[in-house]
Amino acid sequence: MESVAAVFAGTAFGLFGAALLVWTGARARHRAPVLHGVSPVASTALTTLFGVVFLALGVWCFTLL
Repeated sequence: MESVAAVFAGTAFGLFGAALLVWTGARARHRAPVLHGVSPVASTALTTLFGVVFLALGVWCFTLL
């Protein structure tokens, strides 16, 4: 039963992290603000960091199988 939860969590974290990285890359490529009212460099860096963290959490969940 734990493997089902690990697969679900790994999929959710992996999809969210990948989508966050794709979205941040698209916003940065078009020079659009990632977060309004915040420094563009800081918001892009922080969003990229969280995208990588969520992607790593997804991979870690899949190693628990």
